[in-house]
Amino acid sequence: MVTGQAQLRKMIQTGPRPQLRRLATLLFVIALGLALRRFGYAIDLPFIVVKYGGSALWGAMVYLLLALFFGRLRPAAIVAMALFVTISVELFRLYHTPWLDAFRLTTAGALLLGRIFSLWNILAYVIGIAMACVLDQARPAMRSRR
Repeated sequence: MVTGQAQLRKMIQTGPRPQLRRLATLLFVIALGLALRRFGYAIDLPFIVVKYGGSALWGAMVYLLLALFFGRLRPAAIVAMALFVTISVELFRLYHTPWLDAFRLTTAGALLLGRIFSLWNILAYVIGIAMACVLDQARPAMRSRR
């Protein structure tokens, strides 16, 4: 039992910091994505920035959410899971039923599932996931150099 307590103590001392940082980054990415979609056109950002920037942020959000729950896995495994989720959601846009199409017309449905299938969205997800992974891995390395 002493070993289990020592492991728990070590997790408590070292575990929350990266997870709190990931949670804060996740909330920031969500806020940035919502702001981009809500105000992007109003401040005259180009279509490509609003549309695919939002998709890249959505991919980054998926990575950070998975990293939050599976933070002890290797980054490559989290990237693979994030790619699976984002590509699956994109492919799910090819499936249509009346109730699903009605949900997609709501704000929540558009943000979570999207409306129209696009290979360009998949590229934006890949970019967002890659950027989130690089930044997620770079921060601890930068902190250890100090």
